[in-house]
Amino acid sequence: MTPISVLVVDDHSLVRAGFRSILSGEDDIDVVGEATDGAAAVAAAVREIPDVVLMDIRMPGMDGLQATQLITAHPRLQGTKVIVLTTFDLDEYVFGALKAGASAFLLKGVEPPELINAVRTVAGGEALLEPSATRRLIEAYIGGQQAESSPGFALPSSLTAREIEILRLIAAGLTNTEIAERLFISPLTCKSHVSRILTKLDARDRTQLVVLSYESGLIVPGQTSGLPGVPPQN
Repeated sequence: MTPISVLVVDDHSLVRAGFRSILSGEDDIDVVGEATDGAAAVAAAVREIPDVVLMDIRMPGMDGLQATQLITAHPRLQGTKVIVLTTFDLDEYVFGALKAGASAFLLKGVEPPELINAVRTVAGGEALLEPSATRRLIEAYIGGQQAESSPGFALPSSLTAREIEILRLIAAGLTNTEIAERLFISPLTCKSHVSRILTKLDARDRTQLVVLSYESGLIVPGQTSGLPGVPPQN
């Protein structure tokens, strides 16, 4: 099995060394490079084509938001996932990175097992929506935006009623298996629906689907805990 390749981006050498030490100790993870700013991160990503980029958000020169936008839009890096790193769990810049195509965010004080799990989860194509940190970030930012203006994204009319139902459950943080059980469909059928939703919304992954669900007004802050089969938020 080919190891998960990871690029570590941070302007502090001790942070980079710490992440490298944690990840390199795993047999299924290979740290293929480091970068100290956004421009170097983009160049290294194009060169190495890593599976996952751990991206610091606040750096001198090109910041992590700009770098994330360039990486997720690059035709050679469609399979590369970005996890943004921050010291603030309600950071407007982090929301911008998620909107730009980042798959998740982590606090820099994350425990080693959580970091390792995050890399494996994102590399496997899943989104880190539970625990609810990512959803709280989206709800806090979108809630503030919606208080001042109307929804900024219109869902395409091509979405079927079933696809909208599944999109709402994705926004609540449910996995394909949980959605399949909730709707009494097979996991394979659910996966097919999700693939079509991603295509119709031109979304990179499930995290972007969550962002678009809130931006469109399909989900409003606090509403996900009221969906059938969705546990209350903490």
